[in-house]
Amino acid sequence: MDSNTAKGLIKGTFNFPFEESRFRNFAINLLNTLDEEKSFGYISGNYIKDKFKPHITKYRRLGTYTDPMDAKIDVLVVQIKKEWALERSRSTLRNFTADYLSGRDSKDAALVAYFSKDPDDWRFSYIRMEYKLETNVSGRVTVRKDITSARRFSFLVGKNEPNHTAQAQLLPILENDRNNPTLGSLEAAFSVDAVSKQFYLDYRDLFERIHIELDGIASADSKIAKEFRSKSIDTANFAKKLMGQIVFLYFLQKKGWLGVGRDDKRNFKNWGTGPKNFLQRLFKKEFVDYSNFFNDILEPLFYEALASEHDNDYYSPLDCKIPFLNGGLFEPLKDYNWSETDIWIDNELMADVFNTFDQYNFTVREDEPLEKEVAIDPEMLGKVFENLLPENIRKGKGAYYTPRTI
Repeated sequence: MDSNTAKGLIKGTFNFPFEESRFRNFAINLLNTLDEEKSFGYISGNYIKDKFKPHITKYRRLGTYTDPMDAKIDVLVVQIKKEWALERSRSTLRNFTADYLSGRDSKDAALVAYFSKDPDDWRFSYIRMEYKLETNVSGRVTVRKDITSARRFSFLVGKNEPNHTAQAQLLPILENDRNNPTLGSLEAAFSVDAVSKQFYLDYRDLFERIHIELDGIASADSKIAKEFRSKSIDTANFAKKLMGQIVFLYFLQKKGWLGVGRDDKRNFKNWGTGPKNFLQRLFKKEFVDYSNFFNDILEPLFYEALASEHDNDYYSPLDCKIPFLNGGLFEPLKDYNWSETDIWIDNELMADVFNTFDQYNFTVREDEPLEKEVAIDPEMLGKVFENLLPENIRKGKGAYYTPRTI
């Protein structure tokens, strides 16, 4: 499959609410030789084990794939009972699929679409069984599948989620029509390490560009240069703090805590209902007009809206609710006079920051040992910050990466 067709297939599948026929077409093209004769219709009700009934509405198999090493992989569609279970019941969903794999014809792995009654956002997951060697009473060594150690790797996809990561990692498999994918290549497509490294490289590039931009601004504006000297502000530290502030806002907007608006009766909606693309909408002037985004919008948002308490959390300049965050992240670096200094970071550079971060999924859940979300989480971000410490930057400009444990 050529690259453009493959990209179109991924976008057409993952940019939209879950739809079974689209997912089926994607699976057929991903695996090349899906055996649909092994499919079966939806199983529900009393045919679902009691321990999974509170969570699973129904499930079905679209087909079975046999890789070049004779590993068996089922393609499943699973409807869950509540949309929040996509986040809160991840281990239950994994255990349901592991239980399925250990029973029916003893498969090695599964590719699963988990969706709810409201299918806007859904999960595309890869679940692999773990194996353990055991010695039986006669002294023979046998291999046993271990349900409790099954591992799940997931992309969160759908109408409200970016698909850049899924596209980048699944594209090579779709493009390779000549060779059927192995279990190993499918698992590699769900690699968290690959996402972590690319995010670090993108983050580092943006940090360096902002650092250079700030050096130029300080050199050209004597008032800013004087303010930075009097407060002993290093432009590298300023750039690092700014990047950290923006990333933190990505976690907040993922939770729907930014830009919470009003309902039809002019009452404010609940926390969690804010737009998941608040920062891009703010940048596109949908809330308020501006000349320079950092100077006119971000600084007041950081040091006025987020750093101060407001009645009912209402921030009038943006006509929305913004949470009060009582922490040092949204205090001006070394208490510089942000309100009387005009730091005009180029709007195009800020656009590049948002366009880059918009390619990634951000999750506030750090991974459990058996659960790997192919997304940016606080633990991964900690590794990025670690690599931007001065002592690490001196080591070849910080161009090394320490992956998190998988």
